[in-house]
Amino acid sequence: MKTFKIFLLLLLITVGACSPIQVDADYDKATDFSQYKTYNFLKDGIAKVEISDLDKKRILNAIDNEMLAKGYTKSETPDLMVNFFTKEMDYVNVSSYYGYWGYGWGWYPYYGYPYAYTTTEGTLYIDLIDAKKKELVWQGVGAGVLAEKMSEKEQRINEFVNRILIQFPPEVKKDKKDKK
Repeated sequence: MKTFKIFLLLLLITVGACSPIQVDADYDKATDFSQYKTYNFLKDGIAKVEISDLDKKRILNAIDNEMLAKGYTKSETPDLMVNFFTKEMDYVNVSSYYGYWGYGWGWYPYYGYPYAYTTTEGTLYIDLIDAKKKELVWQGVGAGVLAEKMSEKEQRINEFVNRILIQFPPEVKKDKKDKK
């Protein structure tokens, strides 16, 4: 039974460590988000994003899916303009491999060779702008390790966008004065 508990603990740690996406959001607390029903993309802003057109399409599709799932409608005269931009940073990790050799009464460590590997962390910012006032009212950000394989890119982008937009619209807590 004790072995099973240790195994379960290790499994939870391993699953929790699988390239999580750190998300956060900021918004204008004076904004009434219930007034927004429609959205569209800020084409000029998105055109300036320095990523491949394929990744732009993936991000746009993921945002479309999330906004539609939340009940917003895409419109040529939107209440909200959606913009996004990205940042990318490579991290070089250096470690050493230690091996063991021996037989009989024990194993003896020997010092192996150092090795390095690179991981790429990406950050996706999603901005929601009041179309009438031309003011930023909400910004969500997600940072995490990017997919290395092309076959996993779309899934990872969907995960980024989903995790960011879970926070929209923000839950505005009412003051005790407002409850009367």
